[in-house]
Amino acid sequence: MKKALICGISGQDGSYLAKFLLDRGYEVCGTSRDAQMSSFRNLVRLGIRDRVKLESMTLTDFRSVLQVLDKAQPYEVYNLGGQSSVGLSFNQPVETLDSIATGTLNLLEAIRFIGAPIKLYNAGSSECFGDTGGEPADENTPFRPRSPYGVAKAAAFWEVANYREAYGLFACSGILYNHESPLRPERFVTQKTVAAACRIAQGSPERLYLGNTSIQRDWGWAPEYIQGMYRILQQDAAEDYIIATGKTYKLQDFVATVFEYLGLNWQDHVTTDESLYRPTDISIGRGNPNKAKEKMGWEARYDMHDVARMMVDARLNSEPTSA
Repeated sequence: MKKALICGISGQDGSYLAKFLLDRGYEVCGTSRDAQMSSFRNLVRLGIRDRVKLESMTLTDFRSVLQVLDKAQPYEVYNLGGQSSVGLSFNQPVETLDSIATGTLNLLEAIRFIGAPIKLYNAGSSECFGDTGGEPADENTPFRPRSPYGVAKAAAFWEVANYREAYGLFACSGILYNHESPLRPERFVTQKTVAAACRIAQGSPERLYLGNTSIQRDWGWAPEYIQGMYRILQQDAAEDYIIATGKTYKLQDFVATVFEYLGLNWQDHVTTDESLYRPTDISIGRGNPNKAKEKMGWEARYDMHDVARMMVDARLNSEPTSA
């Protein structure tokens, strides 16, 4: 039986990944800063809370990381921990850099120190690329991050590459573009939009306040993106991959799709609030997932419109949706 350790198991990706691995016969151990106090609500929603071993671990504490790795003795490690909000990173830049860059470095160094044949997946981000002038980014596109979050993810990416080259670790980064699901918290604009639109459709008089709705993103479906993560670690050679749909839409298009699906005109219920604009933002996010398709056989089945409708359905039914 293969053993997997998921750092950040309580989040959207960690929860879906845990279910995916359990369904394939893995023994799964997950970490949280305080496993005794955390509710692990997403694991409960997916019905797998009692099937996962849970440990307390702080990625920024090397001793803590080393102890958990030694106890769990995993075959695969998925690093999905750290501060996960681009917007919040402008308010918490130090915490963001520390939790992502230092946390990733601690994992790499602990794996090197133990000397076991552990495969490491690192959660990269399309935020590393910054603005590419509308051109789709591939694995060789230079990084020009425009947020503290993007800077932290870029640092972690190069740490992984360095340990792979210097020490021969099987360490890879998946550079994922935006991916959503019913497990997204409402601080993310997609779930914020879906939640407000559903309440409005049920009679709420509220208005939805959004920042810049002209930004363009490559939105995918989280439950199938975690399959891309898994495949990255199943390859013969350790390499980095972009996971994306290859299709880009404006935030306005996402909002319109959600409201239209509920029989509403979004323009009647949405107000632009410039106080919600970020100090710097990416105008167009567009990924080129050809390498993932050609080398791993991974290809996104769902695009933005599918994602928006499935999130609405899940919200109305109050049930999580899986791939």
